[in-house]
Amino acid sequence: MYDVLIVGGGVSGVSCALIIGSGLKRPYALGKKVGVFTHQKASSLANGVYNNAYGIPAGTLGADLMESSLAQLQALYPEVEQLPAEKLMKVEGEAGNFTVTTNKGEYQAKNVVIGIGSAGSFDIEGLMEYVIPNKKAIPEKNRIQLVNDDHVVKEGIYVVGTLAGHRSQLAIAAGSGAAVGGDILTIWNEGKHAQSHDSVPK
Repeated sequence: MYDVLIVGGGVSGVSCALIIGSGLKRPYALGKKVGVFTHQKASSLANGVYNNAYGIPAGTLGADLMESSLAQLQALYPEVEQLPAEKLMKVEGEAGNFTVTTNKGEYQAKNVVIGIGSAGSFDIEGLMEYVIPNKKAIPEKNRIQLVNDDHVVKEGIYVVGTLAGHRSQLAIAAGSGAAVGGDILTIWNEGKHAQSHDSVPK
């Protein structure tokens, strides 16, 4: 049983994983089991060149960023289990007891974060009832989003990035994933607002 399974190896999913990973040594998160499906073949990040994202050197290629972000996650927070080459097919159950089905197997999770793209080809059983046209994309792009309230689709299921209805900008998608990571840490901390960051020793 995973405490949280994150679906998506792009900007929002990995941002969420980095924040949660950075909090796993806090007393309230000790022993939590976290996994991230890093299937990325359809990520729009791969084709990007980034000149206007805070903290990222101008000219950074999306394909390089995808590779380096997963390497960073593995190096700094190896407790976050990376599950490559698996595609999400179905999510069923309720908060605390979800069954997540991929093309390769089944997993149990208390919480699920959906961080895949907003393409109109979205076809995940158990989530289709929440699909609506993306409110921040031009209609001809046929983009979708999941109905949500501050990233919560329903109790225990979160959505991040463009699939949450955000604009297709790297910085926005990253912030969306990080926000949900902080929300999950806060829940684990018995509702006391949690932040996870390091600082320069004084």
